[in-house]
Amino acid sequence: MPSTPTRDLVRRYQDALNAGDFDALDDIIAPDIATPDILPGFGQGLEGVKAIARATAHAWPDFHVAIDDLIAEDNEAMARITMTGTAVNDFGTMLPGNGRSFRFTGAYYVRAGEGKIIEHVGVEDGLSLLRQLGLMP
Repeated sequence: MPSTPTRDLVRRYQDALNAGDFDALDDIIAPDIATPDILPGFGQGLEGVKAIARATAHAWPDFHVAIDDLIAEDNEAMARITMTGTAVNDFGTMLPGNGRSFRFTGAYYVRAGEGKIIEHVGVEDGLSLLRQLGLMP
């Protein structure tokens, strides 16, 4: 697919997260980004996104998100993703660091404005993650 500003922004966002370059997010994400599905306890906006990214990198040092499909038009994009990693350390009090590897899928929608991501809504196959971590039958 041809490059578009929104497509390029989503790729930069995912590349920064995968590289652990959380300071780069300042140039990619609006400070007041709307994240209605953010995990409780992490706060809202850019700082909330960075807090989750740091917690994820600590708990799952090899965490990686592959973009399987990316559709972008105007200022909106949808990405179908596959997430992989190993639960090395605890993810807060929610998920134990038990050494198990995982692979699960998800998707997210972003809306861009003034060259930054201003809204992010994601869904993941959390049940699959819990099963692979041995937390559900």
